[in-house]
Amino acid sequence: MTPRLPVLVLALALTAGAALAQVPEPEGFRGEPYRAPLPATLAGAHVIDDAEAKALHDKGVPFLDMLPRQQRPDNLPEGTLWNAPPHRTIPGAVWLYDTGYQQLAPAETARLADGLALATRGDKTAPVVIFCKADCWMSWNAAKRAVGLGYTAVNWYPRGIDGWQDMGGELVVTPAGP
Repeated sequence: MTPRLPVLVLALALTAGAALAQVPEPEGFRGEPYRAPLPATLAGAHVIDDAEAKALHDKGVPFLDMLPRQQRPDNLPEGTLWNAPPHRTIPGAVWLYDTGYQQLAPAETARLADGLALATRGDKTAPVVIFCKADCWMSWNAAKRAVGLGYTAVNWYPRGIDGWQDMGGELVVTPAGP
């Protein structure tokens, strides 16, 4: 019976992998949980892998980081001082925090629109790379919004900082963008 166990584990892993690859694109924007398997596509955007991300980075294409700001933990005792840890991202990336949620407040909508305009110098045909972490819907939502705003060269990097690190890329501390 023991020789069958590895075969069963492999079969289950392949089945799970096939299910993950078939996540459909939602019609609107994705909400909680934001850390979940992603679709392989994003209508109107080009989905890029690690090698393409590196090549675009080397060409100087703007990278936009959509990770949210870290919030103060709920379980800290009253009066405890808390400082958010430094944000680490792909070198040269602009951090447009809190712009990948399902619903955005006007300030976050403006931060995304302003960040895209600055990164592309107002040229909606200029390429940008939008990312966060692997299995994170924040970048998918933001890239979908960029397409909706009329940007035609949106590159979505679904592996984000995880993929960047996996291929040996460094991360740097960055301040928040516009």
